[in-house]
Amino acid sequence: MASLKFNNVYLEDWFTLSGPLESNSKLKKFDLTMNDYYYGEKTFEKAEAKMQRVVMQQLLAKNNMLAKDIDLLIGGDLLDQISATSYACIDIPVSLLGIYSACATFPESLIVSGLALNDRSIKKVLGVTSSHNLSAERQFRYPIEYGSPKPHTSTFTSTAGISILMAKDKGKLKIESATIGKVTEMGIKDANNLGAVMAPAAARTLYEHLTDMKRSIDYYDLILTGDLGCIGGTIFKEYCLKTYNLKIKKHLDAGCELYLKSQETYSGGSGPACLPLVLFNKILTVNKYKKILIIGTGALHSKTFVNQKSPIPAIAHAVSLEVL
Repeated sequence: MASLKFNNVYLEDWFTLSGPLESNSKLKKFDLTMNDYYYGEKTFEKAEAKMQRVVMQQLLAKNNMLAKDIDLLIGGDLLDQISATSYACIDIPVSLLGIYSACATFPESLIVSGLALNDRSIKKVLGVTSSHNLSAERQFRYPIEYGSPKPHTSTFTSTAGISILMAKDKGKLKIESATIGKVTEMGIKDANNLGAVMAPAAARTLYEHLTDMKRSIDYYDLILTGDLGCIGGTIFKEYCLKTYNLKIKKHLDAGCELYLKSQETYSGGSGPACLPLVLFNKILTVNKYKKILIIGTGALHSKTFVNQKSPIPAIAHAVSLEVL
């Protein structure tokens, strides 16, 4: 079963921590910002773990809750074996389900949280994800100190931490339905062109979502893809039209909506935090969209497979949101 509907599953609240570059981007507001990439730690990786820990603690404090009030914690990140999430949760005594869909981890957390909330014993779920430009660059490409040039097709990993609180009680957003993506691989091997890698997966998930739910493209006020970037976003729309005969007009890509042109971030933003950062700090700050389909996109590669010249697989998960 690729698609499912939810009953009484809501996103009650969220908390976002933005990085130094993101704090001067296109976004409208922030809960908290970082002054530098180290965030008071000795390494970028420890900084990312701290980012997650801070957003979870702040979200709990914001809602006058303690860790004991949470039944389940669901989270993931880009680093080896989702290590940032694991380190972040050391001092948070809540049962953890670690998840990974690369940059599609946020919508996956909504889906897994929704499924968990179908159980009567689960009433509150805390979700967390993050990305850090310098830790991701060091893992997947080259450390920035190396000074490696990049092509215009590259995207720029966003630095941010996001926490969410989901429950059965009516909240700000209703999680209405979702489509779990299928791994899609089109033979592309270039880790500096991940928008092209992920665009077919996003188109496939969109088509399957509309087919399964028996909906037209006009059902949604906005389709928000995760981090295809400006080039990948164009490929996505072209691929939808040529392959599925879907003409998309009401579409934005979070990667294109994050940074200013003057910030020189190549094709735009990326990373697990990119989609929720734009969703919470831009899209939902205007009273314009009531039915939003978010499609998180993830390139499921590793430095080992890339160095072995293997094609890069991708996945995309879609979640239908209703603004209340």
